[in-house]
Amino acid sequence: MLRIGCGAGFSGDRWDAAVPVVRTLAALGGPAVLMFETLAERTLALAQLQRRQNPDSGWEPSLERFLRPVLADCVRAGIPIVGNFGAAHPRGAAARVQQLAATLGLPPLRVAVVEGDDLLASLPPARMRELLPAELRDRPLVSANAYLGAQQIADALRAGAQVVVTGRVADPALALGPMLAHFDWAADDWDRLAAGTMAGHLLECGAQVTGGYFADPGRKDVPDLAHVGFPIVEMHADGRFVVTKAAGTGGCVDRRTVTEQLLYEIHDPAAYLTPDVVADITQVELHPAGPDRVEVRGVLGHPRPATLKATVCHEGGWLGEGEISYAGPNAAARARLAADVVRERLRTLGLGHLRLRADLIGMASVFADDAGRWWDQHAAPESEDVRLRIAAASTDRGDLEQLTREVLALYTCGPAGGGGVRTSITPRLASDSCYVPRDWLHPAWSFAA
Repeated sequence: MLRIGCGAGFSGDRWDAAVPVVRTLAALGGPAVLMFETLAERTLALAQLQRRQNPDSGWEPSLERFLRPVLADCVRAGIPIVGNFGAAHPRGAAARVQQLAATLGLPPLRVAVVEGDDLLASLPPARMRELLPAELRDRPLVSANAYLGAQQIADALRAGAQVVVTGRVADPALALGPMLAHFDWAADDWDRLAAGTMAGHLLECGAQVTGGYFADPGRKDVPDLAHVGFPIVEMHADGRFVVTKAAGTGGCVDRRTVTEQLLYEIHDPAAYLTPDVVADITQVELHPAGPDRVEVRGVLGHPRPATLKATVCHEGGWLGEGEISYAGPNAAARARLAADVVRERLRTLGLGHLRLRADLIGMASVFADDAGRWWDQHAAPESEDVRLRIAAASTDRGDLEQLTREVLALYTCGPAGGGGVRTSITPRLASDSCYVPRDWLHPAWSFAA
C-alpha cells in the first residue's frame, strides 16, 4: 500500500495545512508521499509575467511558506515531496528548495526538476500560432503550456528524488507519478492508471473532499470546519483505494463529500481525458470503510488521448471596476439609478461602445448578466444595504479611466446617499485551450545542480 497526502489544493491555500498530514503519514509508517498542487492556469501566466520583470523569479511565491513547516520532517521520515511549485521557472524553485534545506540545517537534497511543458520555449513562434484561432494569432502571448503526465515524476522518484518540482502537469499526475514508481504499473494498465488518476483527482483540491467545498450549514453540516483536515489516499496495488484525512483534524470524509469531489470539473464521467489515461467513473462504487474513510472501487480506464491539452494565455487589455454603497430605505432603487446614470454618461461622452456590467452585490451579481437585463426579468428582494459594482473591459486604458471617474463622481452628482467608492484598473489576462500532438513535446526530468 502507498499513502499519498495533500498539503495544498491551490496557490492561495493554508500554509500550515500539510503539518497534520505529515504527522499522520509519519505516525502510520510505510511508504508515503506528500503532494502540493499550487498551479492554476492564471497562476502560471502571472508567474510568466513575474519572470519577465525578474528572471530569477517565476515560481510559486509561497513555496517556502508551504515547505518550511514540513520539509525537515519529510526528510527524516523518508517521505518524498512532489509539487508543481515550478510554475514558469522550475529550476529556480528547485534552487530555492535547496536554500531552504540549508537554512533548516539539512544536508543537500536530491531535488528533481520536470521540464518540457513550456511551448513558447520549445516551439517556433509560427508553429505555436498554428494552434490558435485566427483572431488570436496577432495577440501578444504571455504563456503556453501543455499538461504533461506522470511518467517523468515516476522516473525521478525511482531514481531517489526526495523532492520533485514540476511546471505544468495534469493535477492528478502529482499523485499518479508516485503510484507508478511504487507499484511499477505498466504504461498500458489502463484500469489501474485510471484508478490512480481519480485518486489524484480527489486529492488535488485539498480540503474540498474533506468537507471544505461541501459545507452548507443546516443542510450539509461539517464539524470543526475552521480546522478542516487535508486528505490522504491509501492506494492498493490492484487499484482499490481509500480516501481519508489527517488524524485529529476537523472536516469529514463520507460518501457525499467523495461523490461531489469525484464529479468536480469532470466534463464526461465516461471519458475523463488526461495525459496518462482516459478515465471512466460510471461504474464506480463508494463504500464506507470506517469513520472518515471511504473506499473507492470500479474505476475503468481506456487508452490515453493522442494529443495533449495546452492552455494559452494572452494579454487581454484592461479591466476597470468601480464600487459604491447605498444604504437605508430605497437603497436598491438608488443603486439601479446610479448604474443607469453611469451608462448614460458614458454614452454622452462617446463611450457607449463599452460593454458595462453592473452588479448589485448580494442581490444580483452571481446570476446577473453583462447586458444588465437580469434586473428587468427578476424581482430582486429589497435591501437597505446594497453595494453597486460597475465594470468594463477594454484595450484602451483611457476609456476605463473615464469609467472609474464617472463612478467617483456619483459621490456628489447623485443619486443620494452613495459612499465608500473604490476604483481600480488592472491588466487583464485571457486564456484559450488547444490540443498539441505528443511528438511536439519532449518532457524530461533531471536532478537540479
